[in-house]
Amino acid sequence: MRQAAHPIQIQTRGKGLYEISPQVLGWVRETGIVTGLLTLFIQHTSASLTIQENADPDVVADLNAYFERLVPEDTRLYRHTIEGPDDMPAHIRAALTQTQLTIPIVDRRPALGTWQGIFVFEHRDSPHRRTVTLHALGE
Repeated sequence: MRQAAHPIQIQTRGKGLYEISPQVLGWVRETGIVTGLLTLFIQHTSASLTIQENADPDVVADLNAYFERLVPEDTRLYRHTIEGPDDMPAHIRAALTQTQLTIPIVDRRPALGTWQGIFVFEHRDSPHRRTVTLHALGE
């Protein structure tokens, strides 16, 4: 059994979904692991990870719009407002999504479906540098 770990840095431009599939697939291939398990973990409380459709950009637009309606940026709704009107909603959005993903590795690749991509879901308005730690375990 072998394992490998590697951080990747994602520069966001503000709210939205940022596909990281190419970086992840490239790193998994470099590990040489043929069969195993890939774990991704984002080290932040105002951004998250998701597996989502990467073919139609309307999916990403609809997800962004839905989360805007679901968790509004209205400082009257929250106690934690010191870091700006988008911070507490960003924490809530991250709590409603995922900070960790687990994907099987099959034939040296994460076993994603045809239209699936791996995304960092940035929940803050300002640009941020996000760290995603990748960990692969297998043979």
